[in-house]
Amino acid sequence: MQEADKQVAEQTEAWVRSFIVEHNICPFAKRELDGGKVRIEVVRSKKIDVALEELIAEVEWLNEHPETETTLLVFPTLFKSFDHYLDYVELAESLLADLGYEGVYQLATFHPDYCFADAEPGDAANYTNRSPYAMVHLLREASVEKAIDFYGDTEQIPERNIAHLTELGSAAAEELLQRCLK
Repeated sequence: MQEADKQVAEQTEAWVRSFIVEHNICPFAKRELDGGKVRIEVVRSKKIDVALEELIAEVEWLNEHPETETTLLVFPTLFKSFDHYLDYVELAESLLADLGYEGVYQLATFHPDYCFADAEPGDAANYTNRSPYAMVHLLREASVEKAIDFYGDTEQIPERNIAHLTELGSAAAEELLQRCLK
């Protein structure tokens, strides 16, 4: 791994540990991260079609490595525009379905400028999906189902996250995000 990619991977892991885990944004993340079951792959493609190929290559890698629970595919250079990123996500989800991976893998989406459709860009709630870099989180559907069965009512997680981040505030959430880049 190139030094720049290593730094992006370290920053991404720092974000997962200090924000996602520490603030309990995802109650399932700590176990997998501590167990070494999270793979972080930095993708330097400059075109959406190549990024889609990288996604499928990662699905194939996960198929061959069941001991790895999940992958964060990190795009530090490709998706500066959130709208451009959303176009990629739509294509990626369609491609996964076309290749028969619907119900096998699912994507969770993160971007530095993430903004929910019904939110203002400055809303603190957007930080549930804001990350240091554009990325997709490739999850095994069966593992998600097991985690939900174990955890119980997961429908309250987004509401709890929104309340927590609203209380924390956008400025504090942004500071936490930027801290991971240092």
